[in-house]
Amino acid sequence: MEPIPNATVYIVDDDAGVREALAWLLRSRRLPSESFDSAEAFDAMLQTRPPPREPCCLLLDVRMPGMSGIALFDALVARGAVDAMPVIFLTGHADVPTAVDTVKRGAFDFCEKPFSDNALVDRIEQALALSARHLDTLRQRKDVRGRLADLTERERDVMRCVVEGLPNKLIADRLDISVRTVEVHRARVFDKMQVKSAVELANLLRDSE
Repeated sequence: MEPIPNATVYIVDDDAGVREALAWLLRSRRLPSESFDSAEAFDAMLQTRPPPREPCCLLLDVRMPGMSGIALFDALVARGAVDAMPVIFLTGHADVPTAVDTVKRGAFDFCEKPFSDNALVDRIEQALALSARHLDTLRQRKDVRGRLADLTERERDVMRCVVEGLPNKLIADRLDISVRTVEVHRARVFDKMQVKSAVELANLLRDSE
């Protein structure tokens, strides 16, 4: 898999040896990482930063003193953060049933200790790719919302009729304007929304929902 630009892997584990080993493994695969010795420390960092704008994922130990990995995961789920930052749990054998349950609730995967370096990196890269796709979708939706905000009220009226598949004559009748006026507004809608057809416009609006 091609390296994902500007990606970051977050490591949260109370075992310094595990953190160092994971950081070294990631460096060897050209994957930048940041390490935290507790769920509390990681959560505090998140509170000081804006939502992720670049691909990232979280390697999270299940059992830690204080806030557990599960508690942190639940908090991230509640904030809607696990789509932009997929979570891979690092678990011992006794934690596997719990980890399986978290996957059902939105965790990306779990890796049982001791884990295969290659298998773990493969899953990390897949998680980062998922994060990148999600962030790209968010950017596209924001872009579409910006284009919509640039439409006048009448252009919005015409756009809704166009998306319904109405021809210009019926749009003119519905809005009580001339066909020529409809044509002008239709052209402006297409220009502002950066589309060339009613089908393309409908698809753009559907994908931005």
